[in-house]
Amino acid sequence: MAGNSKHDEHHIVPVSVYLAVFFTLIALTWVTAWISTVDLGPLNIYVALSIAIFKASLVVLFFMHIKYGTRLTKMIVGAGLFWLALLLFIVMIDIGTRNWIGVPGR
Repeated sequence: MAGNSKHDEHHIVPVSVYLAVFFTLIALTWVTAWISTVDLGPLNIYVALSIAIFKASLVVLFFMHIKYGTRLTKMIVGAGLFWLALLLFIVMIDIGTRNWIGVPGR
């Protein structure tokens, strides 16, 4: 029976939510530009990346409709994030252990 299951329903997001997310993204872009002029020493990269991760999360959750998606969609996004974390972890281990075998790191 096509069209009668709960999975066939579409979630309609109000325009106000899109506008709130849009203006939040604009504000965070200004914050990113402003924070780049502030000397935080080694914390600059962490602050900038934190803002970028938050902005990317808003885009994925609202504009890509992951927030209102099925559990399978959320699981696939989670698996992708897990895979990214695993690959970054492996790269960091490689870079961190290069001096053990005499290969100079950067």
